[in-house]
Amino acid sequence: MNRKSKIYKIILSGGGTGGHIYPAISIANELKSRFPNAEFLFVGAKNKMEMEKIPQAGYKIEGLWISGIQRKLTLKNISFLFKLISSLFKSRKILNAFKPDVAVGTGGFASGPLLQMAVSKRIPSLIQEQNSYPGITNKILAKKANKICVAYDGLEHFFPKNKIIKTGNPVRQDILNIDNNSIEAKDYFKLKHNKITLLIIGGSLGARRINQLVEDKLEFFQTQNVQIIWQCGKLYYNAYKQYNDQEYAQVHAFLNRMDMAYGAADIIISRAGASSVSELCVVGKPVIFIPSPNVAEDHQTKNANAIVEKEGAILIKEEDLEIDFENKFSQLVNSQEKQQELGVNIKKLALVNATKDIADEVEKLLNKDN
Repeated sequence: MNRKSKIYKIILSGGGTGGHIYPAISIANELKSRFPNAEFLFVGAKNKMEMEKIPQAGYKIEGLWISGIQRKLTLKNISFLFKLISSLFKSRKILNAFKPDVAVGTGGFASGPLLQMAVSKRIPSLIQEQNSYPGITNKILAKKANKICVAYDGLEHFFPKNKIIKTGNPVRQDILNIDNNSIEAKDYFKLKHNKITLLIIGGSLGARRINQLVEDKLEFFQTQNVQIIWQCGKLYYNAYKQYNDQEYAQVHAFLNRMDMAYGAADIIISRAGASSVSELCVVGKPVIFIPSPNVAEDHQTKNANAIVEKEGAILIKEEDLEIDFENKFSQLVNSQEKQQELGVNIKKLALVNATKDIADEVEKLLNKDN
């Protein structure tokens, strides 16, 4: 059969957070543009945000009864075992019914069972490792997956070298051309052009410790001639919306126009999730990373360090915020030279063609037996 006339079936799994969902959607969109007649099916975790976000993007999704394993000894890990067995059986049922030509995993709770069953059935499989330090699921899957797309150097310590392709992480297409929209972006947020604009992002749900820091430092920011765009997250918006009335602070539960937010920013404070780090490399603005310490393998600190080692960002651990933040922030605000240096260095690490390059690898797997 001619590959152009074949209707491919592509199954994708990734979820739990936006950092796993949006890359999966980006990959699907790119493949759909190449194969308009292809059939797509996503597999996610029941009651997680992918069950809402994937249908909004126009794709079908099946849910698994799965959650993460607890790092501490707890009774919840007993239920995890039942959930894992249930999810493996459900994944096999989904694969038998859908009969995909290729399986793609971008991480998250559901990705493990689905990809494990796919590789056991010898379905051509690709996993995308977004972090600089992989989790246990991808380490296990890597032994049988055909391709492993990564965003950082040095992953041959964890994965078979012959399977690794450095592609980077998919990023929103609307942030690729923000270099010249600073004036428009500041006008969009009704910001003053004679003040430094600080963008604070803690993920779609928010970051409790970063929000506490910002609340505590509002007067300090004023003394630094700084105005802030503060994305506090939907979980925390009611607690911090009171500060919206102040002239120098805008509080948002969620930022729908990240292209404008990035364009308006002079300095950015962010967590160090894989997708955020990849986006910030593309944006090319000075960044202070405050990694979450509450993630598996402390991978956010490792992600941030991969940038800091190339002199592309500043890292402050949560435990050091009280003693380090004001000093490091004021040094950065008052040094145009340092701001420029960080912006240039982080931009050098950007991999802007990640979505296309990952889709290329999926296409090679689709064509392998045709």
